[in-house]
Amino acid sequence: MNPREVCLLIGRGGEVLWSEASDSAVSLPDSRARWEALWRLRGEVEEIAHSHPLGPLAFSAEDETTMEALLLALGRPLRFSVVAPGGTLLRADGREALLAEEPPWVALLRAHSGMT
Repeated sequence: MNPREVCLLIGRGGEVLWSEASDSAVSLPDSRARWEALWRLRGEVEEIAHSHPLGPLAFSAEDETTMEALLLALGRPLRFSVVAPGGTLLRADGREALLAEEPPWVALLRAHSGMT
């Protein structure tokens, strides 16, 4: 499988509520389906995760503006994660941390992103 960015909407207990894959290894363009899923699941979504299969293990400038828009639109805190070959970076309550222990959905996200 070729590398591609993938987005997961994560609910309580780490449940994957919804997913979407890009055709690109370096971008995940906005999609109407993703925004509709976010709105439909807005009461259940606790975390939004996406992959950077080629790196970096960091949030991009586009990620930053998207996260800001989501927080404003939903009017409540969310966690955001980016998963790369070298680890998982979590942002919650304005703080970032590299996860020492990754939740089970990270392996699924890596597999669907073509990371080996």
